[in-house]
Amino acid sequence: GCERCQCHHGDKSTAILYSLLSQQLPPGRGSPSPAQGHCQCPRRRPVRLRTPRATCQAASNVLVKTISFMKNLPAFHLLPREDQLLLLDSCWVPLFLLGLVQEMVTFEVMETPAPSMLKKILLDGQSQEQEPERAQPTLAAVQRLQCCLNTIQSLDLSPKEYAYLKGAILFNPDVPGLRVSPYISSLQREAQRALQEVLQPLHPGDRGRFARILLITSTLKSIPPALITNLFFRPVIGDTDISELLVEMLYEITGGWLPP
Repeated sequence: GCERCQCHHGDKSTAILYSLLSQQLPPGRGSPSPAQGHCQCPRRRPVRLRTPRATCQAASNVLVKTISFMKNLPAFHLLPREDQLLLLDSCWVPLFLLGLVQEMVTFEVMETPAPSMLKKILLDGQSQEQEPERAQPTLAAVQRLQCCLNTIQSLDLSPKEYAYLKGAILFNPDVPGLRVSPYISSLQREAQRALQEVLQPLHPGDRGRFARILLITSTLKSIPPALITNLFFRPVIGDTDISELLVEMLYEITGGWLPP
C-alpha cells in the first residue's frame, strides 16, 4: 500500500483553477466528496490491459473451456438446475483463474489516462445526461491477482491435478441455497480423494503437497468477480451482465460474444 498519500501535494495552480471554476457550478457539484477523492497514489491508480485484443481473446478462450468443463461433467449435469446456477455463480472465477495458469496466459497492464481536472469541471454540468463512469481495476488489485496466479504456477500442476482440483473447487457444498448440499459434499470429497491418489505417484516424497495445493488455491476465491470482469471481459462485452452470458454459455455455448 501507500505509506503516504501525495494527493494534496500536487500543483497548487490546479487547486486554484478548480476552486475558481467550481464557483460557477450548481450547488453540490463543486466539491467532490471524500469518497470520490482524487488520489494519485501509484497503487490506487486505475489500469487497463496493455494488449486488450490479444489478452481478451485468450481470456475468452479460457472462459469457454472453463464453462465446457463444468457442463461436460456428468455429476454436474445431473444436479438440479438451481444448484448448477449457484455453483456457476460462486465458482466461475477461481476455475477461470486456474484455467489462465494452465493455459499459460500472461498479461500486462498500463495506467489508464485520467481526464484533466479542467475537463472534469467543464463536463460536470452534463453528468446527469451521461451514464455513470465504470469502475476500473487498480494497480494494487491487479498486482494481487498476478501474485496469486504466480503462486499457483509455482505448483507446476499436472493435467490430472488440474482436473481433480477444479472438481474439488466446483463442488462446493458451502454455497448458500443449495438443494442437494450433502450430495455435492460427497462429490467434493471424491474429487479431493482422486487428487490425493494422483499426487502419491507423481510426488511420493512431498506429503504436504495436497494441503499446500488446497491452501494456495483457496486464495483464488478472494479475487472479486468484478475485477476479473472489468479487466478481461468488459472491453468485449461492454455493459452486458457477465452472469447472463455465463448462463447462456452453460446451456447453449454459442460463443457469439467473443472477439473475432
